Amino acid sequence: MAVEEEGLRVFQSVKIKIGEAKNIPPYLGPNKMRDCYCTVNLDQEEVFRTKTIEKSLCPFYGEDFYCEIPRSFRHLSFYIFDRDVFRRDSSIGKVAVKKEDLQKYHGKDHWFPLHSVSADSEVQGKVHLELRLSEVITDSGVICHKLATRVLECQDLPIVNGQCDPYAAVSLLGPSRSEAKKTKVKRKNNNPQFDETFFFEVTKPLSYTKRQFDVEEDDVDKLALKVDLWNASNLKFGDEFLGEVRVPLRVLGQLGIHDAWYFLQPRDNSNKSVKADELGSLRLNIVYTEDHVFPTEHYNPLRDLLLHSAHFEPVSASTAHILGEVCREKQEAAVPLVRLFLHYGKIVPFLSAIAHAEINRTQDPNTIFRGNSLTSKCIDETMKLAGMHYLQVALKPIIDEICTDHKPCEIDPVKLKESENLDTNRENLRHYVDRIFNVITSSGVSCPTVMCDIFFSLRESAATRFQVDPDVRYTAVSSFIFLRFFAPAILSPNLFHLRPHHPDPCTSRTLTLISKTIQTLGSLAKSKSANFKESYMAAFYDYFNEQKYTDAVKNFLDLISSSGHWDQKSIETPIMLKEGFMIKRAQGRNRFGLKNFKKRWFRLTNHEFTYHKTKGEGALCSIPIENILAVERLEEESFKMKNMFQVIQPERALYIQANNCVEARDWIDILTKVSQCNRKRLSTYHPSAYLNGHWLCCKMSADAAPGCTPCTGGLPANIQLDVDGDRETERIYSLYNTYMSKLVKMQEACGSKSVYDGPEQEEYSTFVIDDPQETYKTLRLIISAVQTLEQQHMQYKRDKFRKTKYGSQEHPIGDQSFQCYIRQQSESSTYSI
Repeated sequence: MAVEEEGLRVFQSVKIKIGEAKNIPPYLGPNKMRDCYCTVNLDQEEVFRTKTIEKSLCPFYGEDFYCEIPRSFRHLSFYIFDRDVFRRDSSIGKVAVKKEDLQKYHGKDHWFPLHSVSADSEVQGKVHLELRLSEVITDSGVICHKLATRVLECQDLPIVNGQCDPYAAVSLLGPSRSEAKKTKVKRKNNNPQFDETFFFEVTKPLSYTKRQFDVEEDDVDKLALKVDLWNASNLKFGDEFLGEVRVPLRVLGQLGIHDAWYFLQPRDNSNKSVKADELGSLRLNIVYTEDHVFPTEHYNPLRDLLLHSAHFEPVSASTAHILGEVCREKQEAAVPLVRLFLHYGKIVPFLSAIAHAEINRTQDPNTIFRGNSLTSKCIDETMKLAGMHYLQVALKPIIDEICTDHKPCEIDPVKLKESENLDTNRENLRHYVDRIFNVITSSGVSCPTVMCDIFFSLRESAATRFQVDPDVRYTAVSSFIFLRFFAPAILSPNLFHLRPHHPDPCTSRTLTLISKTIQTLGSLAKSKSANFKESYMAAFYDYFNEQKYTDAVKNFLDLISSSGHWDQKSIETPIMLKEGFMIKRAQGRNRFGLKNFKKRWFRLTNHEFTYHKTKGEGALCSIPIENILAVERLEEESFKMKNMFQVIQPERALYIQANNCVEARDWIDILTKVSQCNRKRLSTYHPSAYLNGHWLCCKMSADAAPGCTPCTGGLPANIQLDVDGDRETERIYSLYNTYMSKLVKMQEACGSKSVYDGPEQEEYSTFVIDDPQETYKTLRLIISAVQTLEQQHMQYKRDKFRKTKYGSQEHPIGDQSFQCYIRQQSESSTYSI
């Protein structure tokens, strides 16, 4: 969610790795261990909770959390709690990082000491105060000064134990006085409107003696106003502290008026301080990002350069490729690039171009896509975005079962527990591997189209480059789908949203063993047992050293790397996708004759859908894939037959009955999958048959009448991402700006390559520059576009600084902004005079 600021949108997000805690203080009793969990809080609002690690004083969490932050906040806080099944969970300690300090720890692992948690320190919210100093004539005619303090309202007060019944206590503090007055309690309201005024005398009348009133008139600046916020509680422990504000009366200045918002502050209890590290520490990696996004027209020059990258020759001189060259980590560039190209529907040509270039630079087919290149990272990111639903459908049920059952699967004799049996564990593990392998190799129909198109391009490029290696068309695809997609998802299901938390150590070990085996099965290596360093893994793999596993992998890879593009026939061998007996109704191609039902052998390839009198005979009818306009179920009442579906062609529909409901669903899914890229696919269809001169569903008499029901669309043909193209372009600009020195260095490298043909200078050797002149031209355009955006950002910052009013509702006065407020007021007064 973005915050609008004068035509500019501001997005806040945070990505956190919660690593581990250490040196948590033990229980005082005989059982010293604790059951701890960690929460992530925006101020006092909990937004994430880890799983509970039992019986540990050094709990390892290993959890990742990402969120878009929809509101303003002051602190990002982390609390360690001790779970208690009998009482309320107790807090052990906390880490609170101020928003302005988050950049200090950006992207770095850091150990934060835990600090004590008390009601005096747990504050949030702000209060609106109005102070006015005025002269008052007493009954005796003596002039004195009184301070009128108006408590108007509060916002964002915390909810305490499910309630918030706040009131304010106002005091005047000085060398020898303290007066307190209270507002009314506002029930069930964490944004209370008080609007109450209190009066305090701040200077002595001349009739008073010094002993009676110990403040001289010129000591007003020594006074301060204190406002405490409390939650009225019915409990015997008393009211809960919500926060306080101390306002020195010197803010009144010459005008004697002060109207401002203040952040509530914690209460100072220095005598209760705890020594550093006494409560332990917490390892965190925090990445906080603020994106300031201008209107879309500001990004046109840079965005146009980026989107042209897919068709740029050579691709190494393109804007997007150069981003990968200058970023410290390829992943930095991959994330916004993939999202941008997905948003504009250009991800497949872009990835095809950079993959083709990388394959041509590769000398050994055995090392294809082995490095962490821009191509590898971009395809990884695309699979993670496009394949999330695919993983949910394919893997989540079996992963949930493994995490729930907790069956022992340890096959390392050294790690085997006394109560476990090695043969039983091997059988448990073999059973899980077999099930996951079968789930994966039968899931090709569910693979998203965008992934299939990318795999098709990888396969064709690799096969063309390494024509002497017949398996490279498979390994180019398996290196991604198995090594970088399925294996990591099995290993760390929480990172792929298959599980809410990191698995427990025993389950994690089981998933590690499964992941290793699946990865090796998918690799199609010549000697697979040799791939394992551990002898027990090599012995276990002998269970799967059969040709049927290799065949299943190849068939799966063939299916997911078959493209739906129109020109595939000239370069692609037909792949058999599904076949079997079904019953079909005569299509009525002959004007006369009965339209009866006959059993036929059906066969589907990526080129055509055919049926035959029996298996192995010639085709009686062939339907090209491009002629399939829709595949939908047929209502049972049409022919009083179950499990029927229709394959709709331009002139007629073919009605088919499958043997059972599962088979009918499988045929509908795979037929929809292979035909979903057809340009003339229908948007509506007739769910019932055309019989006796009319459609049974809508009663229309014309057999060519348009459909009366929207097509279901079958499986999702592509992913739909909630991507903001301007925001992704802003992120790319930010990366270019961060690495501007590298852009300049790359320009120098282009100049060096153009005039010097000798050995490459070491400082330039990290850059891939195939065409120095084209690369230099692109760099010049990038730098120009980035500098223009940087000027706009600088102007925005100057305008914002000039317009910022400390003490306003948007910028309340805090512990660090008070001096800014005083300086701002002083400058304002000088200007007015």
